[in-house]
Amino acid sequence: MFAPWRWELLLRDWKVFAWGLGRTLEASGLALLLALALGIVIGSLSLAPWRPLRWFNRAYVEVIQNTPLLVQTFFFYYGLPYVGIDLPVLAVGVLALGIYTAAFIAEVIRASIQSIPRGQYEAAYSQGFTYAQAMRHVILPQAFRVALPPLTNQLINLVKNSQILALIPGYDLMYRADSWASATLAYQVAYPVVALLYLSITLPLATLARRLERHLAKAYGRQEEEVERVARVSGALSA
Repeated sequence: MFAPWRWELLLRDWKVFAWGLGRTLEASGLALLLALALGIVIGSLSLAPWRPLRWFNRAYVEVIQNTPLLVQTFFFYYGLPYVGIDLPVLAVGVLALGIYTAAFIAEVIRASIQSIPRGQYEAAYSQGFTYAQAMRHVILPQAFRVALPPLTNQLINLVKNSQILALIPGYDLMYRADSWASATLAYQVAYPVVALLYLSITLPLATLARRLERHLAKAYGRQEEEVERVARVSGALSA
């Protein structure tokens, strides 16, 4: 691993890793947008008044979460051309990652929605809001604060799962590193560098998630104290 010639090759070909890292970030960013859009919509269906929508929510989550990401990726990569849909490799990777991650985000959204007091729904309905309007204007803005730390953890998982693109091949960081190592036989250098590059992405995100969790815990603590103070004052005045 410490042979000088391996590191000389790495310094010479650093653009290979930089290009792969950029591709990984691109795929992860696009997949995150898709996963958030799908996850928020599907997660909101968990409490929909129409039963078939709730069934769709459970079916989507159970099927996607309980089948391997690799199988889903191969399904899109090899299966779609049979029905006349021929997508670029990046699009296939974004689609597979986005749909897979959306199932986990939907569960985060569902749990966050269920943490909102029932009175918030009743207040929204009393103002004439429909279910969709209540979700958009009242419930989801509150649920998002609860969901923010676990959503950050899902982003970390998405970035790590992006290495699945190396198998289709997606020309991501892992694919480029593996190809470079095969050509130069510098495996002992390639994979530790890949691990460090992934760590440079996920470690700041993990730190952000912990800080958000602490910040929200303090904010909720102050909110509960304020509610208790108002209740005590109201009780004293009524007495």
